Amino acid sequence: MVATIINGNEVAKSIRVEIKAEVARMKQDGVVPGLVVIIVGEDAASQVYVRKKGEACVEMGIHSETIRLPASATEAELLSLIDKYNKDPMYDGILVQLPLPKHISEEKVLLRIDPGKDVDGFHPINVGKMVVGSEAYLPCTPHGVQELLLRSGNDPAGKHVVVLGRSNIVGKPVACILIQKAKGADATVTICHSRTKNLAEITRQADILIAAIGSPQFVKADMVRDGVVVIDVGVNRISDPAAKGGCRLVGDVDFDAVKEKAKAITPVPGGVGPMTITMLMKNTVQAAKIHHSWKG
Repeated sequence: MVATIINGNEVAKSIRVEIKAEVARMKQDGVVPGLVVIIVGEDAASQVYVRKKGEACVEMGIHSETIRLPASATEAELLSLIDKYNKDPMYDGILVQLPLPKHISEEKVLLRIDPGKDVDGFHPINVGKMVVGSEAYLPCTPHGVQELLLRSGNDPAGKHVVVLGRSNIVGKPVACILIQKAKGADATVTICHSRTKNLAEITRQADILIAAIGSPQFVKADMVRDGVVVIDVGVNRISDPAAKGGCRLVGDVDFDAVKEKAKAITPVPGGVGPMTITMLMKNTVQAAKIHHSWKG
């Protein structure tokens, strides 16, 4: 068996076409979705993400603004800026790019964003709604994982999903999303982590394995059963003298070995990554619909 490759670029592209068409219809009614992205400091990876978010907004017709603050900006300055955009009706979504400099409290910043504009889905109110299954802005990467499963014909309903990792960004929320009594969910979910005993015994039970543990090529072929569906959320840079720049990106799964046993698998790069920004756009459009009572 050689796995079907779940192409995140293709799935993301199809969703973006849908979003673009919806935004065009909204504009006919005078509704223009708006997103402001705030970045503090010069973190190289964050700069790339922020640039891609701006490009995605342009592609889909979403009004966007990027505010760049120096690393020396104070917590009070950032909170004041959030207050400003909380009140500005031109912007339906506010995103503060993480990580933040150490002198700024991530918790205070997330709490300050209006939950109705929290298109990253990290405000405790939205997290709580997600847990209980109420309508909420879902965190973008976990929501992207769910969409990848559904659009690749791997509905998690009734399946045993094993999640490797318990972060607040991926592990916990993807488990919450997939365990709900809802379309695209209804899975039996097991969460594993660095303290889990007999880890391979559990991962071998998975119908669907979601790897988000942050360890390069951690999942080996002997840790999965034949016919498993693997969603690899990991993004790790490893040295490779043959690669441009002397390093390359790999996931948390030993792709070459595991694809020989899997039914379907996401590559890294080109799997989950393209979905994250796409789901951010989807959340921003959803926020605009709510704020303008737009029914289409």
